[in-house]
Amino acid sequence: MDTRTYTAVCRRTGRWWAVAVPELDGVFTQARCLDQVEQVTRDTIARIVGVGAEGIEIRVEPELPGMVSEALQARHIARLSQEAAREATTSAVHALLRDGCTIRDAGLLLGLSPDEISMVAPGIDAGI
Repeated sequence: MDTRTYTAVCRRTGRWWAVAVPELDGVFTQARCLDQVEQVTRDTIARIVGVGAEGIEIRVEPELPGMVSEALQARHIARLSQEAAREATTSAVHALLRDGCTIRDAGLLLGLSPDEISMVAPGIDAGI
């Protein structure tokens, strides 16, 4: 079956989400909650275009208030920082152990418990 993808551009209007479908001129709908937008939009398009809803895919694109965009950006940066910290810690643990440092000393240097060091470097005995 051939599926067609449409965009549901959503804007909060009072207690509702107003939804426009840019690919279909003049097609609008609304939903009470954002998680309902996909189904409501799919049903609306199916009715207007005259095809089965199963052949329609919806990409929901809510217009985000500035504070939401800022929060998403900050969370993305935090995720990247966590990944960088995890990679740097793993490299440091392996380098310290390779250079003869004990697990306890490596943990003290990095602010980690011996068990956390063992999780970073599996196969090492945490009791050392």
